[in-house]
Amino acid sequence: MMTCSVAFSNKDFDLSFFVFKPTVVIIDHLVHALVHFSSYTHNLGSVQSSIFRSIHGNMIIWCSAWKKMSSDEKDRLMEILKSMLTNVTRMAVLVEHSFLDAYAGESRDGSSTAKICSGDIVSINTGVTTAKDLNDLCYAVLAIFRCRFAKVEGLTAGLCLKGQSTPNVVCIHVWKSLQYCYSWVLNNRKWMIPYLERFSIFDMKYDIFRVVYVSDENVVIPPYVSPHNMLANDEEDSRQGHGKIMQMKI
Repeated sequence: MMTCSVAFSNKDFDLSFFVFKPTVVIIDHLVHALVHFSSYTHNLGSVQSSIFRSIHGNMIIWCSAWKKMSSDEKDRLMEILKSMLTNVTRMAVLVEHSFLDAYAGESRDGSSTAKICSGDIVSINTGVTTAKDLNDLCYAVLAIFRCRFAKVEGLTAGLCLKGQSTPNVVCIHVWKSLQYCYSWVLNNRKWMIPYLERFSIFDMKYDIFRVVYVSDENVVIPPYVSPHNMLANDEEDSRQGHGKIMQMKI
């Protein structure tokens, strides 16, 4: 099983997040294009990348870890990445993109990294603030996170992130199963909101995702086939009397 390990510190790595809203019906086509996109980013310095697919909503997140760069290097990299997304943007709208720093985390196994595997369930809380000092919000989120982590059943790891150029905080939880996540959402999640209201958070979001891809050195990426050609091939096969079953192996 492929595993992505994210350190609880921003000392060595920058994390990039690209959020997409699909415009196609068959989301697997979009995921497939992002898998190919991931394979090309290794040549640009990507250490590891992963893809999250919203379970109930209409959202795909591509995230990647990079060795520490200067601000100018990150600006150039971001422009290159956006220029490489031609196949992806035909199937989805790029809603937002940014670099974030990991500043804290917890893990059940006592390690200093959050381990994420393909098939895992992750929940993501995000908040954008108008407060002048982002660190105040980061400390509040960290206090809430550490206060509750050991008490929440079914959590395997958690990670706190803050925006490098935008005043936002992201908190990621990794769960043993979807049932544990549902239980927490239904019974416990709302209690934290009053503690954050004083930070002028105007855009708080929450969603649950399944990890559908984690990159690995040994992954063999099949040739990319556009959705148009996929559908054309399916129609041709149907005329010949044997339909195709499309499946992406991760």
